[in-house]
Amino acid sequence: MKVRADIAELIRAGHTNASIAHRLGCAPSTVARAREALHLPPADRLNRLYAEAIPTGRVKDYRPERMPTSPAQQAANRERLMAALREAA
Repeated sequence: MKVRADIAELIRAGHTNASIAHRLGCAPSTVARAREALHLPPADRLNRLYAEAIPTGRVKDYRPERMPTSPAQQAANRERLMAALREAA
């Protein structure tokens, strides 16, 4: 099967079949066949691979709701807690 260059480019960029079909005005099945012809995994697995295959071992674009405290801040918090407990006793 001959794969259109624009479809192949968007597939390699990590877009889903539906997204590519909407952008280019073709059927999602056309994109799915192109993906199979290029021997690439389905979009869900492909996006997951892109997100997790970071050399640092961290997931791309992960932003925790609350940043972890530094060891110095942990020690200061612990000291404040111990002082408060000593005062209460």
